[in-house]
Amino acid sequence: MPEKTAEKAEKTVANDLAQGTAAVAAESGPTPAKARSLWSDAWHDLRRNPLFLVSAVLILLLVVMAAAPGLFTSASPRDADLAKHYLQHPNWGNFFAPDWLGYDGQGRSIYARIVYGARASILVGVGVTVLVAVLGTAVGMTAGYFGGWLDSMLSRVTDVFMAIPYLLGALVVLTTFEVRTVWVVMLAMAFLGWTTIARVARGSVITVKQADYVVAAKALGASTTRIMLKHILPNALAPIIVVATIALGGYIAAEATLSFLGVGLAEPTVSWGVDVSAGREQLRNAPYVLIIPSVMVSITVLSFLMFGDAVRNALDPKLR
Repeated sequence: MPEKTAEKAEKTVANDLAQGTAAVAAESGPTPAKARSLWSDAWHDLRRNPLFLVSAVLILLLVVMAAAPGLFTSASPRDADLAKHYLQHPNWGNFFAPDWLGYDGQGRSIYARIVYGARASILVGVGVTVLVAVLGTAVGMTAGYFGGWLDSMLSRVTDVFMAIPYLLGALVVLTTFEVRTVWVVMLAMAFLGWTTIARVARGSVITVKQADYVVAAKALGASTTRIMLKHILPNALAPIIVVATIALGGYIAAEATLSFLGVGLAEPTVSWGVDVSAGREQLRNAPYVLIIPSVMVSITVLSFLMFGDAVRNALDPKLR
């Protein structure tokens, strides 16, 4: 009941303000054009940013490749023919055919493995980003909003996790698992990667909670949950989205690094990191086996980094 009363009071105050504004506007003459919000203003800038358009097209292509690899090739990434295709060189003129990028040391089509490997690599990157965003935002909002001893405790816990080197910590965690599936790798990486977003969320919430509309909501008796979800989170979300978007490419690169070191994804999972790890054995005889999946990892990471930079420039008024 108190929450419903507070909600009605908020609506009453908003209606009174709207009526008062309308009355003043009617007396003062024609109203100027409606000001755009932060999000609409950011979208207006993004649509005119070539960096955003190029990166968005590349990311869209990669997502479609990961979701529907059958649209790009009919070959299977696991079909192997050592006698016929062992380290067969690329046939650059036969675009998008199974032999376009050659065959690896197991006689498997590199092109088919590139197409199907996008799913695991992008799934890990997106999954880890979502997990760290949710966990980091929850910790940061709790610490920033309540303050006091709870803020001190959560900040010290965050400092402890930040003191652990990311790759070294992931190596230690993943070596404890005998079977390392996509979900195991995602959880291990998210377990160590939430600290940056937690700090960003904490600082943003500390700034937002001092705003007049938050103070007014408290005075009207709104519940803590309502204040945090309706008033604070939407206005503290912009820096969190920027950090998460830029970090996504880094998580894809981290997955490839862990797989290369032998503690990430492993066969029979089809992944670019797995192929990079297998390709190092053929570096002298057939360097393309290593180079091609490495280039795909680089293109994907670069696309997400460009996308994150464009979003940061659009959402940060100081950079305009």
